[in-house]
Amino acid sequence: MRDIKKSVGGTRYANNGRRKKIIYFFLIVTFFGLYQCKTKSYVQSSVDLNSSPVLSPAESIKKMQVEDGFEVKLVASEPLLSTPVAFVFDADNRMWVVEMPAFMPDTLGTDEESPTGKVVILEDKNKDGVYDERKVFLDSLVLPRAVCLIENGILVAEPPNLWYYEIINDKPGKRVLVDDKYTGEGNVEHYPNGLLRAMDNWIYNAKSDKRYRKKGDTWLIEQTHFRGQWGISQDNYGRLYYNDNSTNLNSDFFTPGLGITNKNQKDVAGYTERTVRDNKVYPARPTPGVNRGYMEGILDDSLRLVNFTAACGPVVYRGDLFGPAYNFNAFVAEPSANLIKRNILSENGYIASGKQAYKGKEFLTSVDERFRPVNLYNGPDGALYVVDMYRGIIQHKTYLTPYLKKEIGKRDLSRPLECGRIYKIVPVKKKARSVRFPDTSVELVSLLGHPNGWVRDKAQQLLVDSKDQDVIPALRDALKEGTKSLKVMHVMWTLEGLGVLRTSEVLSLLKQQEWPLRMQALSVIPSVISKESYKEYVSVFNDMILKGDALAAPYIAFLGHYIKPFDKTASADLLEKVIKRYPTSIYVADAAISNMENQEELFKKQITQVFPDTSMAIHKRVKRVVASIENLRKYHDPEALAKEFPRGAAIFGSACQTCHGADGNGIKGLAPPLNKSELVTGNKNKLVAIVLFGLTGPITVNGHVYKAPEINVDMPGIGYSKEFSNKDVAELLSYIRRSWQNNGNEVSTEDVTKIRQMFKGREKAFTATELEKAF
Repeated sequence: MRDIKKSVGGTRYANNGRRKKIIYFFLIVTFFGLYQCKTKSYVQSSVDLNSSPVLSPAESIKKMQVEDGFEVKLVASEPLLSTPVAFVFDADNRMWVVEMPAFMPDTLGTDEESPTGKVVILEDKNKDGVYDERKVFLDSLVLPRAVCLIENGILVAEPPNLWYYEIINDKPGKRVLVDDKYTGEGNVEHYPNGLLRAMDNWIYNAKSDKRYRKKGDTWLIEQTHFRGQWGISQDNYGRLYYNDNSTNLNSDFFTPGLGITNKNQKDVAGYTERTVRDNKVYPARPTPGVNRGYMEGILDDSLRLVNFTAACGPVVYRGDLFGPAYNFNAFVAEPSANLIKRNILSENGYIASGKQAYKGKEFLTSVDERFRPVNLYNGPDGALYVVDMYRGIIQHKTYLTPYLKKEIGKRDLSRPLECGRIYKIVPVKKKARSVRFPDTSVELVSLLGHPNGWVRDKAQQLLVDSKDQDVIPALRDALKEGTKSLKVMHVMWTLEGLGVLRTSEVLSLLKQQEWPLRMQALSVIPSVISKESYKEYVSVFNDMILKGDALAAPYIAFLGHYIKPFDKTASADLLEKVIKRYPTSIYVADAAISNMENQEELFKKQITQVFPDTSMAIHKRVKRVVASIENLRKYHDPEALAKEFPRGAAIFGSACQTCHGADGNGIKGLAPPLNKSELVTGNKNKLVAIVLFGLTGPITVNGHVYKAPEINVDMPGIGYSKEFSNKDVAELLSYIRRSWQNNGNEVSTEDVTKIRQMFKGREKAFTATELEKAF
């Protein structure tokens, strides 16, 4: 192009009309050709859509395009490891990696539950940045999915159990069963995972509503908010971030332990909030190998994925290597499109929101179809670490469409199975150096203020795990370093973890000007409040309300629950004051309602007397909860239904419940309700077609139009899976047509057989319009 422009600009024949026309014609043709290459790049692309070669790590890196100024470096690969899905660093920079080689060895998931999973320890012995030694810590595991180091042992998630193993010279010692219902029901795509050891010293998961904590030899298990699907992260203030397969990024605005105290309250404002609403993706290559690639709008004209379909492994970057522009950035993996997205986050008070860093491109893309980033992590050196499962099939068999089966066969994506890589992304002109952790607890205190968030977290964990009481004076001194807010936060939670945080120290932090310090102090109160101290906290809360501390207001409302056991009157008085001061805040309203388990109807009457203005947020929010309670009273007996339709109940638990909810009322961001849905209780043939072949939105349920981003707009069918017979499907549908408040009649095996035959050969989901025309 440079030569063409030069010849046009400098030609001696500029006044010759004929030559000018020839040159202009040539320019138009050239630019048109470039345009065609850009918009229909799959035609001219070097990517062969009939093959997907297995590349070496070095070759695969060459196929990646990363943001200018960064480079991708190999950390580990086969044969040192195979099919990695998660890992955790220890204090010596070794990786404890989870391997899941049995996941989808073919399109049938043959021998998927074979005990081939492992937890391995990788070490870089020669310190050249590439790990070169492998030790098998555990083997013979069935579909392991997460690990977490704590004290002198390691948590290992192996469905359905969560185990704790003592570590003795890098070998497993005593095994303790922490939770025999860690995963509950569901299929492998929807099992809990993550095991994130967060700032508040609790361990959180994605696709789960449980949290865990070790107290001496006892494991505490508490309910928390349900979060995400695969992968979980935290920011510098300990707030959690996660997503589901079609969602870029969700988060909690408040501390993860609050707001879960009312089982009747389905949603609490400020939790599971859509942080980045833009779900567009920009692959570098055609991506026909996605489960719904046949559907309009899934792929663009160049056969590239348009929106997330397998978003996972989110991480808030907290390192000190990338530079200020990357502070409070979140990265999200999309293995279906072979890319990693960068989002830029911001805050307005306690509300976090974000936007994609770029339009039309990504932080990292690859034209290697087998590059499958499934988890992202901060590292001890400030780098961003990428877990690449490096395989062809990532869609589980339960929802595998005939279309994708053909794509898998066309490019032989089911083999090989033994690959896997871990990379790190670093700035080109900076050397990534890992921190060496000191041997003494006192020296560790200084690392609580390190600019790398991973280092701060690890220092806190090592101090808590040590149970060293001699370090307490140094921690108390560090708590007074008010100008170093991040350090002070970690010091406070370290003292909490050691069980020695004082009321006077919390009260002092509650009076700080800097909001993050007040936020942490408010967050720690459930751990330290007592009969002796609650009055002091109530006094400070009243001052905060009087002074108009709007940021603290939802926290104060949440904390009413922890004051109530000591003084019901003081708790009620606080709630009344904070509601009156912030009448339009749904966050304050929901936080107040979280105090009212099984008292919602009385509370509704009381607030009507105290606050007659029904436009206030509290009236609208409590009305929702009361309506939900009234609906639950009308539910059919679930135990009786499970006995009547045992196979249906089991399939619902494994294939439906994780998106539609155990109560059938849907899950925010995932799926609409089945309870009282006309799609469920109406024409049974229509329902059979939906479950066999799938449904794509938008759809209308009870007069409400559900569409993205309120729900995942695509429900996959299970009719393509050989796992479910016509009889199984009939029993499932009979079960849901009679569950909750539904009163539909049963579905027979013949009904399912008829619909399957009617649409024999169909390979795509129905739309609402198609269903109306068909039935």
